[in-house]
Amino acid sequence: LKTMDNSIDYWAEKIRADPELANGFNCIGFSQGNSQCRGYIQKYNDPPVNTFISVHGTVMGVQAFPGCFSQGKPLGLLCRTFAEVLGDLAYNPIVQNILYQANYYRETSKVQGQGYLKNSQIAQWNNENPDTANQTFKDNFIKTKYAMVKAAQDSMVYPNEGEQWGAIQDGEKTIESMTETKFYKQDLFGLKTVDEAHPIAFEQTSGNHLDRKSTRLNSSHS
Repeated sequence: LKTMDNSIDYWAEKIRADPELANGFNCIGFSQGNSQCRGYIQKYNDPPVNTFISVHGTVMGVQAFPGCFSQGKPLGLLCRTFAEVLGDLAYNPIVQNILYQANYYRETSKVQGQGYLKNSQIAQWNNENPDTANQTFKDNFIKTKYAMVKAAQDSMVYPNEGEQWGAIQDGEKTIESMTETKFYKQDLFGLKTVDEAHPIAFEQTSGNHLDRKSTRLNSSHS
């Protein structure tokens, strides 16, 4: 019951109080922990994160309830309805100020609405609302190098393309890779700048979410 922003502020205090981290460090995140790494980089990045390795992360949020989907396919009717109902609840400011998971819930049919644009924490990190765009988030983001690991059979994060900065197109069903998204094309928070300076590394594991038995399938970059 602590929001993403509050959790990151608390964590940043601990990082800054640790003399061993004073000259910078590498951040390795697992699952939801990747939202912590991303948020720290964008809000603070001082001491700096030299390299961020994201393993099966929620960096671009989730767009479906865990287990209610098949990767690579549009959401079914029941799952779609459930997602829309969750979206209505998630972008209520009361819920946003209480629940960490609601802060990174990104329902594609709601992202153009004022509830999402004004209240969603991940909307702020993404600089999706031009009225509240934060240049500091972008300036801090581009100081770090990135390696993103996706789980091919992930049953927790939908779409798993989001584990590598991809997303579902606003208001649509199309799953876009990183370079196809508006975030990259418009360089809203620094993805394109980073990728052109130090190409973002992509890795993939064959199994489910945080499945330790998975093996690396490939190393690639879009």
